[in-house]
Amino acid sequence: MMQMRWLELLSTIRIGSKKQNTELARSPFHKDYDRIIFSQSFRQLNRKTQVHPLTQHDGIHTRLTHSLEVSCIGRSLGMLAAEKIKDELPIWISPADVGAIIQAACLAHDIGNPPFGHAGEYAIREWFDDASHGNFLEKLSAEEQADVRQFEGNAQGLRLLTKIDYHPNDGGMRLTYATLGAYLKYPWLSKTIESQGNTPASQRAKFGCYQAEKEILQQIAEQLGLIQLGNYHYCRHPLTYLLEAADDICYALIDLEDGIILNMLSYEEVEPIFLSLLGEYSAPTELTMPDTTWQQKIAALRGRVMKRLVEEVTSAFAKHHFEILSGQLAGSLLQYCAADIELGINRAKDLARDKIFEHPQKAGLEIIAHQSLQNILDAFIPLTTPHKTLSFKEQRLMAILCRSGAHFGSNHYENIMQVLDIISKFSDHQAYNLSQELQGNKAGLI
Repeated sequence: MMQMRWLELLSTIRIGSKKQNTELARSPFHKDYDRIIFSQSFRQLNRKTQVHPLTQHDGIHTRLTHSLEVSCIGRSLGMLAAEKIKDELPIWISPADVGAIIQAACLAHDIGNPPFGHAGEYAIREWFDDASHGNFLEKLSAEEQADVRQFEGNAQGLRLLTKIDYHPNDGGMRLTYATLGAYLKYPWLSKTIESQGNTPASQRAKFGCYQAEKEILQQIAEQLGLIQLGNYHYCRHPLTYLLEAADDICYALIDLEDGIILNMLSYEEVEPIFLSLLGEYSAPTELTMPDTTWQQKIAALRGRVMKRLVEEVTSAFAKHHFEILSGQLAGSLLQYCAADIELGINRAKDLARDKIFEHPQKAGLEIIAHQSLQNILDAFIPLTTPHKTLSFKEQRLMAILCRSGAHFGSNHYENIMQVLDIISKFSDHQAYNLSQELQGNKAGLI
């Protein structure tokens, strides 16, 4: 049976780099983390939706705070997993190196998400699905049409990391292949709409790479020795399983705190879920201390639950190491932990779905978010038609795009992708304010 090799999977070579410098103070993977932290795209996550769009509450998670928390959990998972399989790793790799790879990949895992979170993805997909906009897609191939009709934050993130930020069309951030491999949750291309049976925009299969970056995907896979499963379709990098676990843990558990802050949930609804995940760990004393706030109680619970989850997930990784290296592991690592863990995580997700995602307050804001992106696409996508004669208004709109870095040519698909590059970088408030201005209303949100 074919197996991937850690010697290749942990490659320190940088995509697009013309030199290979070494430093005493930082490993190549720590440099990856620093490059992401200092990027403008990462800063933009500060006012992008995690769960609640256009929130005015300072204590609610944004994509930035979520990404920082995921990177912390990912680092712990990486370091402990490496300790448990250290005899399988190259002698020059330390557990801290593996932790740094996952920490950097986790930091970037949402960097391609558009404003307004998943509501933003659905708004973009549905705009291109609209039959009245079909003339903007008629010159695109079926595969290119699938890209824009299935706009995907994961694929947008790969484009940004390898092509847009820092070194345009020359390696992007020039991250190591190891970090890029760990980042790629879905190392394959989009499927044509026909092959998905015209699935609704909110239910389409995820993918990790657009047609425009398929050669980059191939390059990453070949450098890392990922097992090829089909045409531009590869198995996951082993460390991606740890990234996914870190994201799932934060998304399922920590984000419940936002629901309490916004009065969508009560602490009493959340506490039993955390208690059910403690396993053999005792409940923290903060739960019975007088005058303890719910924030202090949940912080104490969170710490113990996280400790157990990190132990369980890394044990599952070590136990199924052979299957992972063979590209044979189905599902997520949480499914291979103790039964009560998957049950508890699913209880948390069910509670969030029933009490948060369907809450009228959230639904109302998502309608505003959806319409904001539709207005922006209405204004900018018509400008992508090659050799178009522009009206006075369109010239002003084109000036906005040019200031944001657009350089349109004769390739309609590439022109559309440039608009999506610009839109996907907007924060929630930038997108909302621009939408208001496009409608002649200068007074947007502050």
